[in-house]
Amino acid sequence: MSIVIIGGHDRMVCRYKDICKTHGCKAKVFTQMPADLSRKIGNPDLCILFTNTVSHKMVRTAVEEAGRKNFKLVRCHTSSGSALEGILAANAV
Repeated sequence: MSIVIIGGHDRMVCRYKDICKTHGCKAKVFTQMPADLSRKIGNPDLCILFTNTVSHKMVRTAVEEAGRKNFKLVRCHTSSGSALEGILAANAV
């Protein structure tokens, strides 16, 4: 399963990837806005938005891509490792 994480803290990128790996998922993490985010998102099985630590432009781009490519989008206010664990468990990953 492929996952895209948008937002979060720079220092947690490796931790996010490790958590996803323990659930058998491959993750892309974007904590900052790259120039071509809409192309880099790709077509994941699940997109997670950590809304507390992300810009409105990144949220808008992710929501537009989710509508266009029809993948599941989950929003979470906190960007902790345990929040990510809960999201992955709730989405049967």
